[in-house]
Amino acid sequence: MSDLGRLYQQSILEHDKAPRHSAPLVASTHAADVSNPLCGDRVSLTLQVDGEWLRGVGCQVRGCAICRASGSMMAEAIVGRDLGAVRGLCERFLAAVNAAPSPEPAEADAEVVAWGPLSVLLEARRFSNRRRCATLSWEALARALSG
Repeated sequence: MSDLGRLYQQSILEHDKAPRHSAPLVASTHAADVSNPLCGDRVSLTLQVDGEWLRGVGCQVRGCAICRASGSMMAEAIVGRDLGAVRGLCERFLAAVNAAPSPEPAEADAEVVAWGPLSVLLEARRFSNRRRCATLSWEALARALSG
């Protein structure tokens, strides 16, 4: 499969067509809006935090398929988790997307196992103009939790 084909794997297309947790939360405790002026992608993120737990996520994304899928996949990965785990996942994901892709097949296979469904988003690092598409929702998450 070509690099571009891997980038648009079925899971990205599914999340693009039917994003999860895409409605804004009415009773949010944290929020952030971020955009990429270079391409027009925009993310509006609302969170409901209860103590040290993330109880609800609303991630509205206007943009490309990768950006929408990343927001949907992020929301699924973080809802119901404790804030320490959410922050750690966010930091690791941002670092992974901004790292060089592994040329070794064994390392690439290990990443798929380690990242699970999110591993498909790591393909964006092969395309410098798509990295921000994959990270914009995660940047909104970091911003929302920092305030």
